Amino acid sequence: MAEISAQVVKKLREETGAGMMECKNALNETGGDFEKAKLVLRKRGIAIADKKSARAAKEGIIASYIHVGDKVGVLVEVNCESDFVGRNPDFREFVKNITLQIAAAEPRYVSREDVPAALIEREKEVASAQVKNKPPQAIAKIIEGKLDKFYQTVCLLEQGYVRDQNITIKDLVTATVAKLGENILIRRFIRWKVGESLDTMQPAAETPAQPAQS
Repeated sequence: MAEISAQVVKKLREETGAGMMECKNALNETGGDFEKAKLVLRKRGIAIADKKSARAAKEGIIASYIHVGDKVGVLVEVNCESDFVGRNPDFREFVKNITLQIAAAEPRYVSREDVPAALIEREKEVASAQVKNKPPQAIAKIIEGKLDKFYQTVCLLEQGYVRDQNITIKDLVTATVAKLGENILIRRFIRWKVGESLDTMQPAAETPAQPAQS
């Protein structure tokens, strides 16, 4: 078996948030293949998150962020299971990154379950009009794909992480759950922008952060 260097282990830890020993074991299992090791750790994180997702998360913090120039502000509540984790620097760093994500990517809802049915129907109508000349057997799949793109734009958990477009916010939640050992949910948020219409400033609904799917 090839020797696994400390530098590779460190890089894997930085990219996944997993512990040093977990990273080393994953690299050993995959014969030093970095990308396969990342996948192993991701699957383990999903399994851990699945087990913890039903546990009550009533602790946590409310965090705020004001963007440079004082034109955009964010307020978010992120929950965990214990006050101990709520004070953990890694948890607080995660929450900070969520505020930055909301400021930069402008989500409107936490997850697709929060999107109003009327808005979904409107998006379906728009998509249907755009594909009405396509083959009938392809229309349903095309509309589904357009809805997925819509969710990836407006739903925080489905957005690509602004600091790493290879993962979604859902993936980031899953990795943080695996790292800290507690259920974590992004409960709600609101984003303000100077001069915007008041009807666009409704708080996003409370939704448990669901584990990412492999």
